[in-house]
Amino acid sequence: MSNPPVAENAIIDMAGVTRQFNGVTAVRDMSLTVPAGRILGLIGPSGSGKTTAIRMLTGTLRPSEGRIRVLGEEPLHFSRAVREQIAYMPQLFSLYPDLTARENVGFVAALYGISWFGRRRRVKRALEIVELWDARNRRAGRLSGGMQRRLELACAIVHEPSVLFVDEPTSGIDPMLRLSIWNELRQMRDEGRTLLVTTQVVAEAEYCDQVALIADGTLIALGSPESLRESVFGGDMLELETDHAVDPEIVAGVGEVLSVTQPAARKLMLVVTDAGTATPLLMDAFSRHSVNVVRLEEHQPTFDEVFASLVQRHRAQNGTDAGAKARDAA
Repeated sequence: MSNPPVAENAIIDMAGVTRQFNGVTAVRDMSLTVPAGRILGLIGPSGSGKTTAIRMLTGTLRPSEGRIRVLGEEPLHFSRAVREQIAYMPQLFSLYPDLTARENVGFVAALYGISWFGRRRRVKRALEIVELWDARNRRAGRLSGGMQRRLELACAIVHEPSVLFVDEPTSGIDPMLRLSIWNELRQMRDEGRTLLVTTQVVAEAEYCDQVALIADGTLIALGSPESLRESVFGGDMLELETDHAVDPEIVAGVGEVLSVTQPAARKLMLVVTDAGTATPLLMDAFSRHSVNVVRLEEHQPTFDEVFASLVQRHRAQNGTDAGAKARDAA
């Protein structure tokens, strides 16, 4: 069966990609595209196949089946011109601990053939982007774990690539620094770069333009964070609290209401087609039944809830036990 044509304007394109190791399928029939100037988050638990996917995209692994194109070329046969437009930030610290931060970035710049005069400007710019210029003379081995991750990011962008593959950039670092790194990644996106970022921190889906959820080596959902929420819950969610115990049948006749659950006697959770339209209709319904609403607000499900629901749905449809397909796909 032939692969579909490469998607128009796709910077990253995967079609029917499968990778097997000794009979074990690490990535199964994965298809996705990433247009220019976007962040795609490849999100899933450890062992779900994320690192295998990124290794195929960067040309260090050959897919068992399927087609991959990055900037229009097959990763295993990148031309020099295309390879110079691509950067890869690995999951593990891979710099020289005895060199300073500036020396590490300068060394990488030299590998890309950047002249000495151009190198000074680019090294300074890269270290400023990740807020490490003040630490430029400190040895990499003496930097904190979070600073080392930022230094690796500086090394990845010193040659000013147009495409970045970033593997677990926030692994093992504190929440404040995690936010700082994502701010830097989004700044690069705003400058026109295209990024594919892997993470097992499901909540980080919020920082991405597009999210690819992966479990058991399979792409189970692809879309914007908002569209994935809607695909799980079917509409907007409202949380409603009344001044006394309430019968959920009160809202049964409100046309905007899709479903109702009652977690407590005075609380209702509703899925509605549109929160703005449903709110006055709900208030009228409760008023007619002499029920006072003390709180009514839109509920934003966490992405952990979204991911858990999509994984459960996928495994139920495929008859897969939750723990049956754990694998080391890194």
